[in-house]
Amino acid sequence: MAQIELDLSHSYVAHPKSDDDYALLPLQFTFRDGGAYALLGPSGCGKTTLLNCVSGLLRPSHGRILFDGRDVTDQTPQARNIAQVFQFPVVYDTMTVAENLAFPLRNRGVAPDRIRERVGRIAEMLEMSNVLDRRASGLTADAKQKISLGRGLVRSDVSAILFDEPLTVIDPQLKWELRRKLKEIHHEFKLTLIYVTHDQTEALTFADQVMVMARGRAVQVGSADDLFERPAHTFVGHFIGSPGMNFLPAQWRDGALMVGQHRLHGVPAELAANLEGAGPVKLGVRPEYLRVADAGTPGAVPMRVERVQDVGTYTLLVADFEGTPVRARLGSNVVAGGKDATVWLTVLNPHTCFYRDEELIR
Repeated sequence: MAQIELDLSHSYVAHPKSDDDYALLPLQFTFRDGGAYALLGPSGCGKTTLLNCVSGLLRPSHGRILFDGRDVTDQTPQARNIAQVFQFPVVYDTMTVAENLAFPLRNRGVAPDRIRERVGRIAEMLEMSNVLDRRASGLTADAKQKISLGRGLVRSDVSAILFDEPLTVIDPQLKWELRRKLKEIHHEFKLTLIYVTHDQTEALTFADQVMVMARGRAVQVGSADDLFERPAHTFVGHFIGSPGMNFLPAQWRDGALMVGQHRLHGVPAELAANLEGAGPVKLGVRPEYLRVADAGTPGAVPMRVERVQDVGTYTLLVADFEGTPVRARLGSNVVAGGKDATVWLTVLNPHTCFYRDEELIR
């Protein structure tokens, strides 16, 4: 495996003049040897461009890429010793499953005994031992993608294994199983894995570190807990979580925190010091941390109920706060009143974040 250092940017425009001309804005980052990373973001955010720069399929227009301190910017994927698994299965239909899995090893002249041992081990991990002698042409799309995954994993000497949304065509139940298998394989072999996805569940359950991307920019890199508890940018708050973080207009004014037009009581002194002179800010609070409170409770504000939906394990409350929609995940036994009723929700708690110019106030 390899430590991968990036100091690059990329534009498909010959002479970029603004941020909008860049598919990938300037980025400095290191994928440590043996780490499991996810590049997470919506379509068009630059995650596949970044992956292709790492793999060698695309040369960055500016900057360089180092593998274990060695400059590989101009090297091919083969020279970088990269394995890549794509969104849709790439298999040889005329070959058996075993022959498909063995193909990367045979190309490199690996001894037959070693090939049999390695293919058998990967097939067992992917639960394909019973179909090793079957031709790939007769298999389902799910099984073919498992072969693609296996071909990426079968080589033990690669610098890194790159996954470009590999579970798109996979049945939902099998997705969960394959994510679990990939984590097991990573823990056992300590592979350097970089995984591209737009699915936050895939990213947060698979990776040790997640890079959230938006409009060609790496907005935040952190663990699942970092991204959920302290989003560094309002985009991360919106994108991570289901539903995403709520944002309310706020400002420290005349010695008090004003949330909308409501004067909030019970503000800790340390928070007051941070907000003093900050000007207009946004209060960010996760739906999971909103609680129904009595009228006038410190840290709570009144809202108008728009909808209450029982989703089994919790109640989803949708409310309006001075024209701003707010969503709360409440206990299944909580009664918040019917439409247009007034409900007080605590918006100030140890998990509350504040943002100025969309960036987290540390």
